[in-house]
Amino acid sequence: MIFMARQKEKLSVPRDMYLSAGVHIGMTTKTADMKRFIYKIRPSGLAVLNVGMLDKRLGIISNMLAKANNILIVARKETNNEAIEKFSEAVGAKAVLGRFMPGTLTNPSSTEFFEPDVMIVTDPLEDKQAITEALKMRMPIVGLADTFNETSHIDFILPCNNKGKKSLGLVLWILAKMIKEKRNETFNVPAEDFGYEKEVMRTQKEDEDMQEEQKA
Repeated sequence: MIFMARQKEKLSVPRDMYLSAGVHIGMTTKTADMKRFIYKIRPSGLAVLNVGMLDKRLGIISNMLAKANNILIVARKETNNEAIEKFSEAVGAKAVLGRFMPGTLTNPSSTEFFEPDVMIVTDPLEDKQAITEALKMRMPIVGLADTFNETSHIDFILPCNNKGKKSLGLVLWILAKMIKEKRNETFNVPAEDFGYEKEVMRTQKEDEDMQEEQKA
C-alpha cells in the first residue's frame, strides 16, 4: 500500500501575504465563539488565528456576495477607511463610516435609509447598532471577527485581525478580488491601494514566529 504525504492546502494568496499583514494576530482576550478559529496560543497568551480557515471562508462568502445587488459595509471605528472606500468602489457597495444612524435599515423616512441584500461589519462589537437593525430586517450579516468578538448574531464569520490597517486592507482586497473574478469583471487594483504593505524588516523573534506559522 502506498501512502502519499498530505499536501498543504493551496491558498488564494501566498501565506506570507497573510502573515506579513498580521491577519493572523489575535488578542489575549478569547471568546468561546472564536475558539474554533484559533490555531495556537503563544506563550504570551496572544492567540494566533488559522489563516487557512479564513482563506476558505473568503472563497465561500465571496460566492454569495458576488450575487448580491446591494451590499452594505459598515465600520464605526476608523481603522482603515481607505480600504473600505476602495472595497465599496470596486464591488459597487454602499459604505457607512463612523456613526451608524438609527433607522438606516428600518426607517423608510430616514434620509440615510438603505435596503441592502447583505451587510458586512468590520467589528461586531463596534457595529452593534447596524447589527441590531439588520437582525430586525432579517438580513444576512458577514462579520470580520477577532478573538475578542462575540459572534452569536453573525451569519458568516471571517476570522481575522480586524484592528490593524494592513490586515483589514488585505482581507478586503482579497474579498473584492474574489467578488470581481466571480462576476467575470476585471480587477486591477493592487493590494497596496487598500493599505496592505509587506513588512521588509522584522525582528528575529518575528521571523521565527512566521516560520512556525508557515507550517500551519
